[in-house]
Amino acid sequence: MGTSQLTAAGVSAGDEVVVPSFGGADVARAVRELGARPVFADIDADTYCLDPASAAGAVTARTAAIVPVHLFGRAADLAALCAAGEQLDVPVVEWEPLPRTDAIDAVRRRQYATYLGRRLRGVAVPVVGDGVEHACTEYVVRVPGNGRPDRDAFRRALRMKGVACDVPVRVPAHRLPEYAQHMEQVTAVRLPEAERAADECLSLPLSAAMTKKDLHRVVSACNALGGLLRERAG
Repeated sequence: MGTSQLTAAGVSAGDEVVVPSFGGADVARAVRELGARPVFADIDADTYCLDPASAAGAVTARTAAIVPVHLFGRAADLAALCAAGEQLDVPVVEWEPLPRTDAIDAVRRRQYATYLGRRLRGVAVPVVGDGVEHACTEYVVRVPGNGRPDRDAFRRALRMKGVACDVPVRVPAHRLPEYAQHMEQVTAVRLPEAERAADECLSLPLSAAMTKKDLHRVVSACNALGGLLRERAG
């Protein structure tokens, strides 16, 4: 999706569009290309997707759309968002469709994600409720501690052990300097879940091509380092 779908939804110059701060930088840039103003809302702590209550609270008389983003293969709560949008008379426009959850690769990734979730220690694994659709395009854990120093040190240590991992979102969009000229939110607004996720989240390797040996390597490396984190926290 790009500016064309926003335009089709009626977004034009001078409008406001509610977008998630965590994982919403591309949406915000597309909104600005139309001369509209992105208004950042917080995320749900478990799904990392746009929080319906925060989105509803960000709506004003100038709001032309609410744009959720499905993140890491996890679906935003479209039912709650659409209910809020209907009540506020604001359309909800998906940034892009959720990846297929019934594809063979997605099924295999979910199996591997379950394996990791049952064995990883020292990191907070993804929370997935019963019956929730999840394509598992990324396996994102949280590294507990005091924020980026711990998460980034954990990342460096894992890479030294040969485990490919990365930070999915380093800076929530409402803190990016490119929006400083357009909104007071950059300095005035705190979106605690988006900020905490940016400080703690780490994407671990997960693909349908992985073997049990690959998975075991990830678990062993993380668990060894997770033990060190617990000792340091204590």
